[in-house]
Amino acid sequence: PDVVADAIRDHYKPVGQGDDVPTAPVTVAVSLADKLDTLVGFFAIGEMPTGSRDPFALRRQGLGVIALVLRNELKLSLIDAVGRHDIPGFWDQRSNSADPETLFQFLADRLKVQQREAGVRHDLIDAVFALGGEDDLVRLLARVHALQAFVATPDGTNLLAGYKRAANILKKEHFTSPSPRGGEGRGEGVPTPDTAEHPHPTLPLKGEGYQAEPAEQALIDALASSAPRAAAAVEAEDFAGAMAALASLRAPIDAFFDNVTVNDADAAKREARLGLLAQFRDAVHQVADFSKIEG
Repeated sequence: PDVVADAIRDHYKPVGQGDDVPTAPVTVAVSLADKLDTLVGFFAIGEMPTGSRDPFALRRQGLGVIALVLRNELKLSLIDAVGRHDIPGFWDQRSNSADPETLFQFLADRLKVQQREAGVRHDLIDAVFALGGEDDLVRLLARVHALQAFVATPDGTNLLAGYKRAANILKKEHFTSPSPRGGEGRGEGVPTPDTAEHPHPTLPLKGEGYQAEPAEQALIDALASSAPRAAAAVEAEDFAGAMAALASLRAPIDAFFDNVTVNDADAAKREARLGLLAQFRDAVHQVADFSKIEG
């Protein structure tokens, strides 16, 4: 049959930059299977590329996998794809340090090279990869493209500046995450209030009767609105919508820094405002790790 003949003819493609990328389903399946089998086999015996040494052209195979996945918009988990093998415990039997995660990282590095040549900023790819748990390249790249468009806008530029200012304050104060009501908020492993139990951002105060300043309350209200919208948009893979939700935080965070003293002499106010900045940081992290973004 023609589909089989075509797959036999084209399954080595794409061989190099500028080569045709197959789109016929059978050809794509055979081409991916061959390339992934080669990569898994060599990584499993410790024959990974090092520096300029790549005698088995594994970088080219990796770029071929990426081209096939992106050109055909294949929604698949690459970790699952490189982790499966007919031999039970295949990866576990290897004496070297290679594992599916090592191979995935190799493919991620190839993606960065390919996208950099296509004009995509590497720091934005890092910002999305830093979130972890994303091995669907089509979805990952859609998020990167939305992020690149967003940071080029005034809202994106100013939100990034606000994020970095908030992150620097939190780092200087060794504040990791918002504390539960009545908790301390400092140190490692402090949990964020459960969003189902506390649907609106709340100030982690120790005392009663605290009145937030107007700019402070405006940021609390903005987070209560935008954070759930950003999370829902990410879940729906509407990354432009997620960026739009974050954009609504730009004016409130600017006003907060203009009108509110974070390091207030009152310890309760200081703790509350650091917690609010941590909630702002965590809302942004639903979309990307802005600390990885340059500028």
